[in-house]
Amino acid sequence: MTSAAPHPLQPVLELAVLFPAAFLCFLATADHLRLKARALALIVVPALTLVCLLGGWLCWRMRWPVATVLLPLLAVLAAAFCRAVALPVWKSASVFLGVCGVWSSLSCLAVIANAVLSPGSRNTPWFCFAAGWIQLALCCAEAALVSYPAAHAVRRLLREEMMVRTWYVFWILPVVFFLFNLLILPERGENLLNGRLLTIYLVLSLLTLGLLHLFYLLFYLMAQELNANAGLRRENQFLQMQTAQYETLRSAIDETRRARHDLRHHFATLSALADRGAWEDLRRYLSEAAADVPADELNLCENQAVDGVAGRYSALSRQSGVPFTCRLDLPPALPVPEMDVCVVLQNLLENALEASRKLEKGRYILLRAALHGDNLVLITVENAYGGPLEEREGALLSTKRPGAGLGLQSVAHIAEKGGGYCRFLHEGGVFIANVMLRGDGDVPGRF
Repeated sequence: MTSAAPHPLQPVLELAVLFPAAFLCFLATADHLRLKARALALIVVPALTLVCLLGGWLCWRMRWPVATVLLPLLAVLAAAFCRAVALPVWKSASVFLGVCGVWSSLSCLAVIANAVLSPGSRNTPWFCFAAGWIQLALCCAEAALVSYPAAHAVRRLLREEMMVRTWYVFWILPVVFFLFNLLILPERGENLLNGRLLTIYLVLSLLTLGLLHLFYLLFYLMAQELNANAGLRRENQFLQMQTAQYETLRSAIDETRRARHDLRHHFATLSALADRGAWEDLRRYLSEAAADVPADELNLCENQAVDGVAGRYSALSRQSGVPFTCRLDLPPALPVPEMDVCVVLQNLLENALEASRKLEKGRYILLRAALHGDNLVLITVENAYGGPLEEREGALLSTKRPGAGLGLQSVAHIAEKGGGYCRFLHEGGVFIANVMLRGDGDVPGRF
């Protein structure tokens, strides 16, 4: 660096790449914004303008490279972005880091342009005006090129609830590329003009940019495959429930046929006991005959999918010696997707049955579900439990593995994604799960 005074807008121009980066981040998460897009733009645009002006002025005043201000600023902007979208941190942070990884590769191309256009760049720690505009143009072009995938493919992945674990590792990919681009960044841009360094650096920059896009594409295809497999597994679970319900139904029908076949023999025996006046024997025989009458309720609900799930856990509860009471008032067509209702019931009933099996006495499971209005499905599952239940950050911890319970997390995600809610109460050995699912009210979901 020398004492030459460059134009104060040079570092401001470098920081201006935050605008296309913010556009791309919010475009990908548009379905999960906490504020309306217009209100958010009225906050973000002036805030970024102020950040660019103040940050650029500070770099110009102190003769700092833009990275000195930009790197710590990214941490603040990441926290603000995660706060602005209603997504789990691992999803919103992955989107932010994904954009940062691409922008770091584009900055490498701007370094090359600066070295060619301004060989005397040792006189300033920033890009020349031409290189600054090239960097901004590259970032804007990137935002325009990937706007369609961001508005469709990325949004689809963010809506998926079956690939939560995949987001835990995605952030590693852009971070590795970001650090690699920092590592190969030359200390002085003019050093690239020595020998074949410019060509090598150009190839490396284009290669990292291309590989990063390729890895993003592979991640999307992998995520789609995982979602498809998870959907098939879930459908198989429902088919197994329906099969179990069919077996229960067939067993009940067979018992009814046997009872009807033996009915005339029972009448003959009862008549004989009555003729002899053997009233005690008659009472004992009636008690034994009543125990043989099947008590299965063959039709728990008019909705076949819900009936299959409820029937499945009714049979499992009976086999485990757990009293199961079911009060279902759901029509054949529901305003919410039947798969969502069935997943909620499966998770809640599975947890209730597992908790009941651990008790020696006082076991019971109570299931209630009804349609409220035109677009609300209300579900309540109540059961007894033993032992303390622990919470962390408002989420109940699993009794089977470290961390929060995945079943209740799935119920919460399903309820919240449609604008509903869920509430879990536990006190005095009684656990109550209240879930409200909100639908359109005019388009019945079919499984």
